[in-house]
Amino acid sequence: MNIRKYSPLIVIVLTVVVIQLVSHFKPEAKKKAATPAPTISVESMTLQPQRYQVVLDSFGKISPRTRGQLSSQVSGQIIDVNPNFNEGGFFEAGDVLLTIDPRDYKVQVEIAEAELAEMRVGYEEQQALADQAQKDWRNLGRKGKASDFALRKPQLEAAKLKIDSARAKLKQSRLAVERTQIKAPYRGRVLVKSVDIGGVVSSATKLAEIYAVDRLEIALPLKNSELPFIELPESNLSTKRPKATIINSLGADSQRWSATVVRTAGAIDEKTQQLYITAQIDDPFGDTNADRRPLKIGQFVTAQIEGRTVEQAMIIPNSAIYQGSYIYLLKDGLLQRTEIKVAWQNAHEALISEGVQGGDELVITPLGQVSSGTRVKIVGAEQENKADKRSVR
Repeated sequence: MNIRKYSPLIVIVLTVVVIQLVSHFKPEAKKKAATPAPTISVESMTLQPQRYQVVLDSFGKISPRTRGQLSSQVSGQIIDVNPNFNEGGFFEAGDVLLTIDPRDYKVQVEIAEAELAEMRVGYEEQQALADQAQKDWRNLGRKGKASDFALRKPQLEAAKLKIDSARAKLKQSRLAVERTQIKAPYRGRVLVKSVDIGGVVSSATKLAEIYAVDRLEIALPLKNSELPFIELPESNLSTKRPKATIINSLGADSQRWSATVVRTAGAIDEKTQQLYITAQIDDPFGDTNADRRPLKIGQFVTAQIEGRTVEQAMIIPNSAIYQGSYIYLLKDGLLQRTEIKVAWQNAHEALISEGVQGGDELVITPLGQVSSGTRVKIVGAEQENKADKRSVR
């Protein structure tokens, strides 16, 4: 009964004691050390201005410098064909590629010769009559000057013109006989063959498509941004002839051909809005290239064109450029995002005109979304510092 009576008092006393103990022995929060700033390991390179040879990349299609149709100038049946008159066959200038039956034309030559002989006889007759008319005029003792008609001068002139006409007809007949032999106009190759032995052709019939093998050409497009970095031949008197390397990728291995830029197009291409230049390969089928794979008409090739040499050029790898407009430099151990201007670039490196200078430390490690001001460390720097300390000891 006494415990129940004093239980409220006991609870109050115990509560006060617990509060006093808690307030006296309250827990203290431990202070944590400051979290170190995140550090990224990167590689870098020190930029220095250098003398740089610009090489422009392009592509184009092989075409002959001289290409044309071989046509007949006379009619008749083809009675002989040169063994080399096949698609891909080579021929020399003056080679007889086809022969058309010449018999009809030889008959015309004989007729023309007979007509010429007849006209010569007629001329001699008129000459004799003219001489006799002159004598008769003097013997008759006529006074005054005889007319040309009385002296047979018009008749003599007409007879002379008939000789000239017969001579021209004979020359034309002989030329027709000569044209029955279709000769190669230059050293070349057959691209397309259109006729064969036994075929009957008429004047202007297309016999074949041929091209000269002394030179090949490649039309190469250039971007507008590349034009300041090359000196182009703009006239026939221009001495600027940039060198080019044509790369033939057909086959097991690529082969490189030396070429020269010989001319520049007179206008920008309307479809591509690019300027085309023409590179020329000399004697591609000559003996010096006999052991190489021949270039084919219509084949696509790549080209490397010699450009200007830039002094004090700032060159960086393309992998260090982000979105084509900025890079990361290293300043006092911190990343610094820097806007740049690319003047020119190829597949591997870029020429920078604004944003960098000599001595800048360029970060070349690929980075994701990294904020400017992030602390970084250079890969290999820690090992170098340890090596330096060991050397001091």
